[in-house]
Amino acid sequence: MVSTHSTNTLEWGVRYKIAMGLAYALLYLHEEWEQCVVHRDIKTSNIMLDSGFNAKLGDFGLARLRDHELGPQTTGLAGTLGYLAPEYVTTGRASKESDVYSFGIVALEIACGRKARDRIDETFDLGLVEWVWGLRGKG
Repeated sequence: MVSTHSTNTLEWGVRYKIAMGLAYALLYLHEEWEQCVVHRDIKTSNIMLDSGFNAKLGDFGLARLRDHELGPQTTGLAGTLGYLAPEYVTTGRASKESDVYSFGIVALEIACGRKARDRIDETFDLGLVEWVWGLRGKG
């Protein structure tokens, strides 16, 4: 991800293309394959970009297969801090929804140019979600 502090930022059209590529990958894994694939480690470092900025999702080492009809399964906590859905952290049950939460974190990174675990302010230890939520509250 390109930092907002850099002079080399990605155009909004490219950012949109990356986010949509990841969204389509999740749609395929969650709904369109014969079984549901819960990735459990959606994060920017697991997204590969080709020369045309087409996104490919990689690193399926933590992924789990399950039938489409089944709800979240207890699988034990796995993944990367900063990308884990709060309900996944408390229950240990990975789901399509916890993958979508992680996708949301990546979308925030794409939009803001900051990493999920960047220290936003030297005086506060805010993560990206808390920082964005605070900005939303300020209008």
